[in-house]
Amino acid sequence: MVTKGKSTKSKSGEKQLRIKLVRSLIGRPRKHREVVRGLGLRKLNSVVIRKDCPEIWGMIRKVPHLVEVEVLEKK
Repeated sequence: MVTKGKSTKSKSGEKQLRIKLVRSLIGRPRKHREVVRGLGLRKLNSVVIRKDCPEIWGMIRKVPHLVEVEVLEKK
């Protein structure tokens, strides 16, 4: 998925994460919903590409039961 005005290309040697929302946010605590929104996920099965950094991994660790993560290596 390409976001408005943002490139999904990484710098040389930089890893990226493919994050997919696989569980519904209905009935989840407000903080879980805010973390998912902060990752850029809106609807079920939506996918975003984010750079591999500690801040993003911290967000993922808050909601591992709601998302799937795949590390994309530069070819």
